[in-house]
Amino acid sequence: MRIMAAGEFKAKCLAVMDEVQATGETVVVTKRGKPVARMAPLEEQTTKESPEAIFGCLRHMFKEGSDFDGLVEPIVPTEEWDHLKEDWSPFPAE
Repeated sequence: MRIMAAGEFKAKCLAVMDEVQATGETVVVTKRGKPVARMAPLEEQTTKESPEAIFGCLRHMFKEGSDFDGLVEPIVPTEEWDHLKEDWSPFPAE
């Protein structure tokens, strides 16, 4: 791990990025002697395996073939559905 002052990093930013990519070494940037940032090589993942992927990011939460039993409940109890059907109309009452 390499430590670099913020001023030096500012002057050599693009070169440091190339170096991190080539060597895989992490660079810690300091400001007044205190670490404020870390530049590390990005681990490449396929989109399918990426936890940030939009599709498939929750696949580990459910077993294949299972449904949402116990996770999703209706807002209105099922006993009240018929009552709602009678009162509902797509046209406003006059």
